[in-house]
Amino acid sequence: MTVTHRTTARSSLQAVLFDMDGTLVDTERLWWEAVEEVAGGLGHVLTGADQPHVLGRPVEHTAAWLAGVTGAAGEETASELHRQFADRVRTGIVPRPGARELLDALAREGVPTALVTASPRAVADTVLEALGAGRFAVSVTADDTGRTKPAPDPYLAACRALGVDPAACVAVEDTQTGVTSAEAAGCAVLAVPSLAPIAPAAGRTVLGSLEEVSPARLRAMVAPGELRVMSWNLWFGGTWVDGYREKQLKVITETGADVVGLQETYGDAARELAEALGWYHHRAGDNLGVISRHPITAALGDPDVGFYGGAGVRIELPGGRRVDVWSVHLDCDPYGPYEARFDGLPAAALIAHESGRLARMREILRRVTDTGDASVPVVLTGDFNVPSHLDWPDVAWPVTRATEEAGLRDSYREAHPDPVRDPGHTWSPVHTEHEDGSGRPEPQDRIDFVLHRGLTVLDSRTLVAGTPRAWPDVAGNDWPSDHAAVVTVFALPGEDGRGTGDGAGQ
Repeated sequence: MTVTHRTTARSSLQAVLFDMDGTLVDTERLWWEAVEEVAGGLGHVLTGADQPHVLGRPVEHTAAWLAGVTGAAGEETASELHRQFADRVRTGIVPRPGARELLDALAREGVPTALVTASPRAVADTVLEALGAGRFAVSVTADDTGRTKPAPDPYLAACRALGVDPAACVAVEDTQTGVTSAEAAGCAVLAVPSLAPIAPAAGRTVLGSLEEVSPARLRAMVAPGELRVMSWNLWFGGTWVDGYREKQLKVITETGADVVGLQETYGDAARELAEALGWYHHRAGDNLGVISRHPITAALGDPDVGFYGGAGVRIELPGGRRVDVWSVHLDCDPYGPYEARFDGLPAAALIAHESGRLARMREILRRVTDTGDASVPVVLTGDFNVPSHLDWPDVAWPVTRATEEAGLRDSYREAHPDPVRDPGHTWSPVHTEHEDGSGRPEPQDRIDFVLHRGLTVLDSRTLVAGTPRAWPDVAGNDWPSDHAAVVTVFALPGEDGRGTGDGAGQ
């Protein structure tokens, strides 16, 4: 079985604004070496404490600082810094990993780009020649504005030249100085630190490399009207598949997800994924977690949750808006589709066997409603290990009925109301035959969900990367799970925290 995914088109990203030194090209190291050379000649040895005066700073600032430290003449120091740096740029410029690929991907999608640097025009033109000046619609250097970074002027100038709104742009930076400049201009910021670390913050994403960045990822950062939620069972943390962590990160990045409810984390997967993405995370026990590009302000649910159960977080969205997101994993035994198709149990017996899962779900729903603020929208993700009553006309599966009675709506069925035309199977892209060796076809069903209360569904899709090979030949799969994921795009709630609607398109 092949499950496909369609990424909803977004038009909110108006431009991407790139810093140069240390971001697109490996010149931050060259700049540090140039300052180190000049400082050493003046009797000063650079240390980590000097980074705020060197990294991301224009030549004039660093020259004035060195003059103050050493007593040297500021103009002469600036001239020597220019010479040392220019010599190194001419002979040692190296594009950062993923830089050219990201620029090409943005060009293919028609997203304008600008170069915004604190370096002088002469240096910027040398770099532009190496990268290809035609890749950028605009370039702004230290020579083009009265103030340069950390002031917002360079980024504001680039936005004016492009005719775009700073709030609809992502600035890509590698230093805290550049981040301060871009955020002061009102841009969303993707930080890819080169030498000094940068902490995540609201409106800011921190990644280790441009190789982890896609246009979809950048669009997700400037879509204040949307929230993209993913539910994903990682399947023993992903460990059945080679290179599983890198494959998990690639999947999350390419979907442009904002929040992911995780099941079968098997320990520290939530933390490791969040740290690699520059996101926030909450781990609940050894099996559940939530990761979010937006700040997590509270943990919800049972702090001592076991392997099965539910755990939630409160997420702070732009404009002070809030959403509660839960991840749920219910017991896999007994499994109703096996009992129905292999054992021929009637509906009444199937329903009776759901008592354990139903009791656990009711406890989770009680905790969801006990958060103390009914105005906050709720998203409940998870692997329920049971089908939906919306999909089986002859079985009123009680677990999903209980969620519906609690006011939660099934986002996938809102977007795709016909279960025959759009079955949305999530179990299983790798199990085509039953594991008992009988050769019986494995029942395919929809057992993973993104439910909600108080939001509007814009789109919902199931997701599997590539065409996975069947069990047990799974080690080389691009898809590191035995479940398909579910990705739902919601309209964000209003500025006061209340939802914009309670149904698809409303």
